Amino acid sequence: MSDRIGLFTGSFDPITLGHLDLIKRASGLFDHLYVGLFYNPHKVGLLDIEARQRILEELFAEEDRISVLVSSNELVVDVARRVQATHLIRGLRNGQDLEYESSFDFYNRELAPEMETIYLLAKPEFKFISSSQVRELIHFQQDISKYVPQAVIKELASRENT
Repeated sequence: MSDRIGLFTGSFDPITLGHLDLIKRASGLFDHLYVGLFYNPHKVGLLDIEARQRILEELFAEEDRISVLVSSNELVVDVARRVQATHLIRGLRNGQDLEYESSFDFYNRELAPEMETIYLLAKPEFKFISSSQVRELIHFQQDISKYVPQAVIKELASRENT
């Protein structure tokens, strides 16, 4: 029997406690889970790609079954095939997320019919947390410690001190 390998992708700008929960839950379903940091090099985000990668690698350094990979200008299914993923994992907070993810699922199934997508529902305490909302709170200098891992707080603080 072949290994069950999952790929959970996102821009993680910044990673939230909701993302972290989904990744930890997904890692229990697979022999190995790749966390794919996907980004568009033509877009400027809150955190540069190196910082996001550093945070992800710090968060999962002790997890043998989780690996971080970085990708730009590639389709998710192409990356999934390269790492021999058997499943794509997506998180859903609400009906809007389902509608949004459904459009990707349509094309992913067309391009990679052998690959299944698994949707994990956000726990109620993470249902309203989103990276875009966290970025807005940061813009207005609000406390985000209830929404992101400490590694994000540390990264933002290091930027203020430079």
